[in-house]
Amino acid sequence: MSDNDDLLVRIKEHYQSMSKGQKLIAEYIMAHYEKAAFMTASRIGEQVGVSESTVVRFADLLGYDGYPALQKALRELIRNKLTTVQRIEMSADFNDPNVLFKTVLKSDINNIRSTIEDIDEDTFNSVIDNIFAANTIYILGMRSSAPLAQFLGYYLSFILPNVRVVTSGVSDVFEQMIWISDKDLLIGISFPRYSSRTVEAVQFAKERKAKVVAMTDSHLSPLTKWADYTLLARSDMASFVDSLVAPLSLINALIVAVGQRKRGDVSMYFGELEKIWSQYHVYVGKEKDE
Repeated sequence: MSDNDDLLVRIKEHYQSMSKGQKLIAEYIMAHYEKAAFMTASRIGEQVGVSESTVVRFADLLGYDGYPALQKALRELIRNKLTTVQRIEMSADFNDPNVLFKTVLKSDINNIRSTIEDIDEDTFNSVIDNIFAANTIYILGMRSSAPLAQFLGYYLSFILPNVRVVTSGVSDVFEQMIWISDKDLLIGISFPRYSSRTVEAVQFAKERKAKVVAMTDSHLSPLTKWADYTLLARSDMASFVDSLVAPLSLINALIVAVGQRKRGDVSMYFGELEKIWSQYHVYVGKEKDE
C-alpha cells in the first residue's frame, strides 16, 4: 500500500495507543477527511479543541514526516471526491480580504515549486521526442482543462502543421479522434475533478495503439492507467476555483522546448506571420499611413 492508500488503516491501527487529544483528531479525520485534507494543523486543532503541536505529534505517531506529509496523503486520497459545494466550504480561510490575495498567490507559488520538484526530465524529453515523431498530435482537454488544451494547441500549431485540439462537447469527442492510430500521439489533460469523458477518450486512444501522454496532477489520476508518459503539475486549491498556474507553466515549458528544436523554421514562420499581421493590422501598433 502507498502512504495515500493506507492512511485510514494507519489511524485505525494506532488508535488504541493515542492520547485523548489524538483520538479526537483521529475521529475528526475519519469522519471528515474530505475537509481535513484542506485544513491547517492549527485549524484542525481549533476544530477539535487541541493544540497545533498535538496535531503535529499525531502526524508523527502515524509515521509521517510532519503534518504537511499527512495532509498530502489526505489530499491524494480524496482528490477526486470533492464536490464543488465542498470546495466552497473548504475556502473558509479565504474569507479575510486582507489575506486572500497573498494566500491565493502563495498557493500558486507552492504549486509551481512542487511541480519543479516532481517533474521527471527524462519523461519530459521523451514527450518532446514523441511530439516530433507523431503523424498527428491530438490535444484533449475537457471542462476546466479545455483552456489549457486550446493554449497548447494554439502555440504548437505555429510550430507544427499536424496539431488537432479536441475540446468540444460530449457527443463528438470520439468522432474527432476516429482516425487516431499507432502513428499518432494524444496529450490528455485533466485535473481534479477529473473529466470522465477525458478518461474514456484516453482509453480509446490507447486501444487504438496511439502513444498517450497524461498531463495531470498525480500518479493516482485515472489518466495514468492508460498513459505511456505522465507529466505532473500540481493544482491544489482549497476553493471551487481550479489552480491551473502550474499546469500552464508546464505547458509553456513544452512549447518552448518544441520551439527550440525547430528554431530556424519557427523564426522563418513568424517572420512571414509578422508581415501578414502588419499588413492587416492584426495587433495595435503604428497607425495606418494616410
